[in-house]
Amino acid sequence: MPTIHLDRPPEVAAAGVGVHGTATAHDVFRLPGLWQLHLYGYAGRLTVNGEVHAIRPGHVSLVPPDTSVEFRYLGRSEHLFAHLSLSGAGEPRQVPVMQDAGVHATALSELLRRAAAAVAAAEPAQASAEIWAALWRVARLPPVAPRVVPHPAVTGAVAYIEARLAQPLTVPEIARAAGVSHNHLSRLFRAERGDTLVAYIRRRRLERAGHLLRESTLSIPAVAASVGIPDLQAFNKVCRRELGASPRAVRAAWSRAGAPDG
Repeated sequence: MPTIHLDRPPEVAAAGVGVHGTATAHDVFRLPGLWQLHLYGYAGRLTVNGEVHAIRPGHVSLVPPDTSVEFRYLGRSEHLFAHLSLSGAGEPRQVPVMQDAGVHATALSELLRRAAAAVAAAEPAQASAEIWAALWRVARLPPVAPRVVPHPAVTGAVAYIEARLAQPLTVPEIARAAGVSHNHLSRLFRAERGDTLVAYIRRRRLERAGHLLRESTLSIPAVAASVGIPDLQAFNKVCRRELGASPRAVRAAWSRAGAPDG
């Protein structure tokens, strides 16, 4: 279990959104002198020093410097990340390599996104402050009961959905790809995820749309098409319902929040 010291703010070397699993299902990384902080939006597997950790949406990992890590992806995989150094000052705190952030995942996501915007705007002090706050949250996450090992059909269904969010999707089609009947898959998915397949697809499309509106220069019609909602009226309606504002307003609010002071 890594030991961290948080009495002084970190120095942030990089922060942003990482997209993997499109060209290869396997990556190996090692960052000399830098901690790796990741907040995941996908299912996969992380191996650290021979110990395997399941990756799930909403999980957060913290890996010490000079540690070789191996990622296994199940299709397109997107996470928020920060690479940082710590001073070593202050009370030592032990933090698990992998944790389920639970209800804290949203707040961590906002902190990491603001840090990424600060890095892009060449504002290292703000980036450091955002990641410092994120590290304190990670260090104080309450323990969560371990989850049941996911059924392979659920894992396969999630990978199939993530790779095809821009395309029309039906439950029978996803079930065929996962190798089970659609009724069986629906039961498995609800039991493991607490949600229906249709609700999961809708949520992931809106999460990706929100990311593209905030982080990319794609036109709003292009964003809508890339998440499988090419009808602009329908896209506008669902953004207002799920994101709390129109696509244009979501983009404008993020641009103002991410702009440097002055």
